[in-house]
Amino acid sequence: MNIMVVDDDPLVTGALKTILEVEPDFTVIATGSSAQDAIAGFRIHQPDILLMDIRMGEETGIAAAKKIISEFPTAQILLLTTFLDPEYIHDALKIGVKGYLIKQDFPSIIPAIRAVSSGQTVFGTQIVDTLNTIIQPEKKAAVALKPNDLTDREWDILLKVAEGQNNKEIAASLFLSEGTVRNYISLLLDKLSLRDRTQLAIYYYQIKNN
Repeated sequence: MNIMVVDDDPLVTGALKTILEVEPDFTVIATGSSAQDAIAGFRIHQPDILLMDIRMGEETGIAAAKKIISEFPTAQILLLTTFLDPEYIHDALKIGVKGYLIKQDFPSIIPAIRAVSSGQTVFGTQIVDTLNTIIQPEKKAAVALKPNDLTDREWDILLKVAEGQNNKEIAASLFLSEGTVRNYISLLLDKLSLRDRTQLAIYYYQIKNN
C-alpha cells in the first residue's frame, strides 16, 4: 500500500514514516510539509492513502483535501490533528474525507489506514464525542428517532452517506439510479429535520454510539 505523509513538523513526519514502514505491506511513497506539497504530491504519486495534518501554515489540510477530492473523487484521505475543533470536523465530513484522528493516538493510525483502505470511514473516539457539539441545538430532537423509524433502504442510504460515499458511489453499491439516491437523501433530510449530508453523517454516528 502506497502512503503519502504530509505534516509541517518534520519530527512528526519522520515518526509517522517510521511507524508505518514497520508494516511490510506499507510504503511511504512521498512526504510533504504543506497543503501545496499535498496537492502537488498527490497529482504526481496518486497514493493509496494520504495521511495529512490539518494546520499547516496559511493553507489548511482541509483546503488541500477539498482540492484533491475535486480532482480525484476516489482519493482516500485520512486527516490527523491535535485540535478537537467542531468546525474542522464538520468541514472534513462535508468534503468527504475518509477519516479524522487525533495525532497523538499513534496506535490507532495503522488500523485506521487499513479500515479506510477497505472502504470504511474512520473517526477516533474523541472525534465521535465531539460530533455531539456540531448539530445545532434545535436540530438535536431529530436524534430521538429510533432506527425503526427509518426503512431498511433508508438506513442503507444513511450508512453510505456516513461512509463518505457520493451519490454515484451509493447508486453503484446499492444498484439504484443516482436520481433515486438523491430522492432518498432528500426524504431523509426532511424526515430527520436535518440540513445537509454532513448532519446525516453526524446523526448516524450519534445513533451508532448511543
